[in-house]
Amino acid sequence: MKVTISDVAKLAGVSTATVSHTINNTRYVSNETKEKVYRAIAELGYTPDASARSFRTGKKKIIGFIVPDIANKFFATMIESVEKYLSAHGYQLIIANTRENMEREETNIRLLTAGLVDGLLVASTMDDFQRFDALIPAGFPVVLVDRVFEEKKYSSICVSNFQPIYRSVCRLAGKGDRRIGITGGLPRLSSTQERISAYRQAMADCGLPEEEGLIQYGDSLENSACACLDKLLERRCDAIIVCQGMMASETIIYLHQKGIRLGKDIDLVSFVDYDSDVYTLYADQMDTIIQPVEELGEAAGEEILKRVESPEAPIFEKVLTSAYKPCSLSVGPVRGEA
Repeated sequence: MKVTISDVAKLAGVSTATVSHTINNTRYVSNETKEKVYRAIAELGYTPDASARSFRTGKKKIIGFIVPDIANKFFATMIESVEKYLSAHGYQLIIANTRENMEREETNIRLLTAGLVDGLLVASTMDDFQRFDALIPAGFPVVLVDRVFEEKKYSSICVSNFQPIYRSVCRLAGKGDRRIGITGGLPRLSSTQERISAYRQAMADCGLPEEEGLIQYGDSLENSACACLDKLLERRCDAIIVCQGMMASETIIYLHQKGIRLGKDIDLVSFVDYDSDVYTLYADQMDTIIQPVEELGEAAGEEILKRVESPEAPIFEKVLTSAYKPCSLSVGPVRGEA
């Protein structure tokens, strides 16, 4: 049975008019009452009909951005870029943090689409498009950022890393590396799936044996790199590709602590998706894949404002490309040479 505004009002202990004013921001409602209403909305899973609400005509000039980890500098940098663009166009930004938890994402989507924002940017951690889609009110402006679904129902802004990873494997193989390991993000994410697919294709094309143990998975959160790295070192990898910026930074530090020299004891391909002294310090000792994070954020801000103005506009997909930068320092002979 569909949850109604009356159900929300009853659970919150307020009138339906108060619920309506809270959702649509049409009259002053105390913070305490708002909290009761939004708590009831989340508990009941109430989703207002977007066509009946005021976001089409009475805009709040606020955009929501749901991210998996605000502590991850990749997303922090993107948030800053989005906020800069929106601010220049008279909009404010609300951030919701899921910590790669699907239940938290579901709660945040329900809250933000219940009248708090005019549109929503989402770097989703969901593994089920139907579950995600069921949360979005009909006609509500949504843009997927960095992570997408196979179903093309929503506009999206993302980065393709297939070619840079493919090239990096081929370059490592050309240097004589035979046991090339890779660490990716969560397996359910589209970004991870693309990167692992590029790795598998390149390994096959280069005639290198593929072992499942050479593929390790972490996440976008802190301290997930070391466990992956230990497993790859146990498998005697002579090269490692790290497909996530925070994990790459942790990998560089961990290898240094263990006395493993980049470019000499092991080759490393590192994702670079935010400014870091660690990247700068070791830039000439490893290959890098540089993601256009600021451009990604700006494009996301631009697209969500377009959809706020024209919710029924055709779906738009923009795919940016990372830059592959080979190591500039030549150290030692090609592996296998005397």
